[in-house]
Amino acid sequence: MAISGLAITFPLMNLAAAFGSLVGVGASTLISVKLGQKDYDNANKVLGNVLILNVIIGALFTLFALIYLDPMLYFFGASEHTISYARDFMQIILIGNIITHMYLGLNAVLRSVGFPKLAMYTTLLSVVLNCVLNPLFIFGFGWGIKGSAIATVISQVLSLAVQLIHFSKPNQLIKFKSGIFSLRKEIVHGILSIGMSPFLMNLCSCLIVLLINRGLKTYGGDMAIGAYGIVNRVLFLFVMIIMGLNQGMQPIAGYNYGARLYPRVTGVTLLTTYWATAVATIGFLLCQLLPEYIVGMFTTDPALVQTAVNGLQLAFLVFPIIGIQMVSTNFFLSIGMAKKAIFLSLTRQLIFLIPFLIVLPRYFGALGVWISLPAADFISTIVTLIVIIRQFATFKRLNVAEIKDNH
Repeated sequence: MAISGLAITFPLMNLAAAFGSLVGVGASTLISVKLGQKDYDNANKVLGNVLILNVIIGALFTLFALIYLDPMLYFFGASEHTISYARDFMQIILIGNIITHMYLGLNAVLRSVGFPKLAMYTTLLSVVLNCVLNPLFIFGFGWGIKGSAIATVISQVLSLAVQLIHFSKPNQLIKFKSGIFSLRKEIVHGILSIGMSPFLMNLCSCLIVLLINRGLKTYGGDMAIGAYGIVNRVLFLFVMIIMGLNQGMQPIAGYNYGARLYPRVTGVTLLTTYWATAVATIGFLLCQLLPEYIVGMFTTDPALVQTAVNGLQLAFLVFPIIGIQMVSTNFFLSIGMAKKAIFLSLTRQLIFLIPFLIVLPRYFGALGVWISLPAADFISTIVTLIVIIRQFATFKRLNVAEIKDNH
């Protein structure tokens, strides 16, 4: 029931992530382009606006979510058996929501200004502290699921402190200084317009998890929701690796696009796609060949294991191609083409997956929920390939024109 309760919080976590990515991704892309253009003054102003926007948006989201927490959790699929676990976890996570927004936003900026290793170290610091504090708080202090949430918030506070110290150093090119902490219309507009794609993507993820939870609750009960909680964590592990590759690609693509070095933009995108596909293929093979072992790391309950194993194999059915879709969407974000990024992100989730999740469970029950995932992945990847190939062709023409102009 605790696993099921945690799965109920996924839509709300996705909603929080949507607002976090709205600022973080938009700002990191904008800074990369500004640095490529040697516009250091406005790059610094973007940093100041990131901090202010994260505080404002994080505070408003926290206030609203805490007031309406129980109705939201029930709407997301909670039952009388799981609501207490979901509530205990989310109350603490929401109290630390401003910290989370600032931590994620500044980490994105760190990568964009040329400190990817420091960004990685702050993330690892958060993860390692979380791994140490979780068992201590859950078992040692007997705080249960509340202990897990407290460990998460504390680990992010310490990582945020490292970021704040870095941007406070006077020798940094991009740093905190007077005059950058007032919101500027053109910068806020640039951040939000670029960040709108990941915002909508996470917003759709919220709706999708809602539909999955409600569908599984209707046709499989709390046990099926718990199985999805396990499958979602495994999916998230491999997706996060691909997102890490995307984040490494973003400043390189953004900088070279700003400098009109189009072959480098294409090259780094293809290289990222190659490695993302390799990661996704490894995930596919592991989940098809060793599903019982993977699920066994989460639970030993025989019924839950069997349900999760079946769901895992179906969810990863076409997983090797997911890297193409993810990298291509991030590619358009990296170069500031927000409309194309929004289109690609909505293609998978809004245009294909949501209709599948509404229609297929009516005919196939819980199985219809599971098969909706690979079906949407397959069709959306075909659409993505068409769009990205056309964009590469445009870059090729622009590069030829640049060469002619230089001669």
